[in-house]
Amino acid sequence: MTGHEYMSMEKVAGKIAGGFSSSSSSSSSGSDDDTPSHSKSLKPNVYRLFGREKPLHQVLGAGKPADVLLWRNKRISGSVFGCATALWVVFELLDYHLITLICHILILTLITLFLWSHVSNFIDKPPPNIPDAVFPDKCVLEVASIVRYKMNQALGLLRHIAFGSDVKSFLAVVCGLWILSVIGSCFNFLTLIYIVFVLLHTVLVMYEKYEDKVDSFSEKAIIELKKQYVEFDKKVLSKIHKGKLKDKKKD
Repeated sequence: MTGHEYMSMEKVAGKIAGGFSSSSSSSSSGSDDDTPSHSKSLKPNVYRLFGREKPLHQVLGAGKPADVLLWRNKRISGSVFGCATALWVVFELLDYHLITLICHILILTLITLFLWSHVSNFIDKPPPNIPDAVFPDKCVLEVASIVRYKMNQALGLLRHIAFGSDVKSFLAVVCGLWILSVIGSCFNFLTLIYIVFVLLHTVLVMYEKYEDKVDSFSEKAIIELKKQYVEFDKKVLSKIHKGKLKDKKKD
């Protein structure tokens, strides 16, 4: 075999080996690309807090309030948070009153508009154009209808809990109201609203960022609470029901 033939055979073998390696690499890359999609389709259902099936943004309404609470636009969220903090500082730390603040704002606004309307003739600028502010009847009726519906729904829920047989809901509502009363005794109404406002602007964002870890921890906590409730039901609640049945049989 001549040297030229040997070199040509080496080139052919190299091309065959290169083609085989490229096809195998492409097939392996294709299998790698198919693997994530396959794993996603076979991904088990993950526990979500409160049994939600949608992302947190959609649960909050997927509108502007949700964008503000989840800091989608940091400038707007920061402005809202800053205004709320400024109002809390004015009313709580500076001991300013709401009626006094409203009156001072109206006085400054009226003085500014009055001076502007009279000085506009000397500075060759038109007076301010203030549109007529009128609340439409439809808007007021819709708000009143929503408030009425929510109040009736809340009263119906309280009646169902008070006269119903769901002991679990009864205990949960009583414990929640007791905790709320303890918290309310430690803070005044405005400070409590501000604390809730701060929690909504911080806890929701942190939860969205670490929702997998929080959901995993909450799942374990709920399982443990259910175990404790089963023990409490066996030791206390079951005895209460048995007592009622015995009284009915005696009657």
